[in-house]
Amino acid sequence: MRLHGIKIPHKKNTADCAPVRITIPETVTIPMSMHIGKPAKVIVKKGDEVKVGQMIGQADGFVSANIHASVSGTVQKVEEMVSSSGARIPCVVIKSDGKQEISDDVKKPEITDFESFVTAVKGSGVVGLGGAGFPSFVKLSVKDLAKVKHIVINAAECEPYITSDTRTMIDKGEYVFKGIDALKKYMKAEHFIIGIESNKPEAITKMKELASKTDGVDIHVLPSIYPQGGEKVLVYNTVKKIIPKGGLPLDVGVIVINVTTLAFIAEYLETGIPLVEKCITLDGSAVKEPKNIIAPIGTSVAHLVKSAGGLKSEPAKILYGGPMMGIAMPSMDEPVLKNTNAIIVMDKKEAAPMKTTACIGCGACLNHCPFRLDPRAISRAYKLDDSEQLKELCVDLCMECGCCSYVCPANRPLVQTNKLAKGKLRAYLTAQKAAEAAKSEKEGK
Repeated sequence: MRLHGIKIPHKKNTADCAPVRITIPETVTIPMSMHIGKPAKVIVKKGDEVKVGQMIGQADGFVSANIHASVSGTVQKVEEMVSSSGARIPCVVIKSDGKQEISDDVKKPEITDFESFVTAVKGSGVVGLGGAGFPSFVKLSVKDLAKVKHIVINAAECEPYITSDTRTMIDKGEYVFKGIDALKKYMKAEHFIIGIESNKPEAITKMKELASKTDGVDIHVLPSIYPQGGEKVLVYNTVKKIIPKGGLPLDVGVIVINVTTLAFIAEYLETGIPLVEKCITLDGSAVKEPKNIIAPIGTSVAHLVKSAGGLKSEPAKILYGGPMMGIAMPSMDEPVLKNTNAIIVMDKKEAAPMKTTACIGCGACLNHCPFRLDPRAISRAYKLDDSEQLKELCVDLCMECGCCSYVCPANRPLVQTNKLAKGKLRAYLTAQKAAEAAKSEKEGK
């Protein structure tokens, strides 16, 4: 099997920029849903005094995550907000007192075994910091540790512009390896692979230097081909295993964890300070001074940009994440989230949509798709409302990386159509399942 992809401009303008802390904002807006799964349950109310690291949202279910105050101050509001995805979610607005006092609840976790290790990770509130946002303790809650043959550390950072993971490896490389030591100790893992794209020479040098002092760690320097950081792609390119359709990396004996997530876990084990701030790459054609920034979670993008030097031109599009898979935000009032690794601000020229023309049947989209899906056929089936055909075309395998749209000479919105087609297929399968259940119930009577 040969996985495909595309060559894209790296634009790693901030790779040499050590992160700088911004001024504490007057208020932060902290959503209760900054992770895959059920939103956290708000456990504070208007008027409450809170301190940094105090829990304000409690995980409400297995796939959920604890949320903590990122500033000290007073709870100004508990209300609903509309997220960039369009969903209405509860949030807590805190007015900062500027003191950044640490909560008495913040304590170094006591860990004696695997169970207490997973409990500590849950307590930290950490989620996948590469952008996915999956609660990390859930990923590490493996029932049979003997199944774990490899732990792949995702340091590919394959999207243009983003360098926050790069800075983790350069500035906090020791914590990456302390995280590896913790996984060795509590998960009994023996083989670790750090997968890094070849366009990060300083990070590669640092990781190789540290790996030379640690048993069981291999550094895989990977070609700079997007989407190298995609989970299925990374697993194949590091351990040559194919994750089955609908399966997880653990099905082939692998756990994948983002490099910054791992470094944070190690730091939390030392300090007890939960996930309350993020290192974010701020870049794009409208940004005056591209840089890496450390900001409290819940900081508005407007404050972030202002504190980092402002803009040099009028913004036309603002993205959470990179230009390939990033999510557009409706305004600069949107907050920094746990899984925000970059804010990209584009000017009118960079954000201008290209003129779409008819498909010429060149097959470039199929040839560059990492999973060899056929976006042309998917588009036809979607327009014909043919859900059975969408199922046969395996549209649910699409990871929405955007390779198809990027290479399309007709500039067709293929990845957007794939996303809509996935929604159509999910609705069809849900209806089909409900109909089968109703039929079984009727026949049972």
